[in-house]
Amino acid sequence: MYRGREGQWAFLLHRLSGLAILFYLLLHVFSIGSFIFGERFYMAIHNTYDLWPFRIGLVFVSAGVVYHAFNGLRIIVMDFTGAGVAYQRQMWYAVLLISVASFFYALLTLWPRMVGGY
Repeated sequence: MYRGREGQWAFLLHRLSGLAILFYLLLHVFSIGSFIFGERFYMAIHNTYDLWPFRIGLVFVSAGVVYHAFNGLRIIVMDFTGAGVAYQRQMWYAVLLISVASFFYALLTLWPRMVGGY
């Protein structure tokens, strides 16, 4: 039964971050592969990536990758050590804290690019 506890939020965020990473990977492969259609097409796509939604999305993808990686490590610890399950809630809050910190670090680092372009 769904109770909205930490484990279910961790599962939902892990799936969503995995889908976001997959979407970013597919977009990246498409943009790199678009060079076979010529330099003008390639540059048109990369000029589109300079729009503000893509700049903001880069910050979220950065935080999503960090969350997905550290939550995956948390899952590995829980699966392969018996003691990990007892501390799953604390480990999830640590993963969440690391992810939020990485979000703000990415925001701070990418802020000049977000407001001014390259």
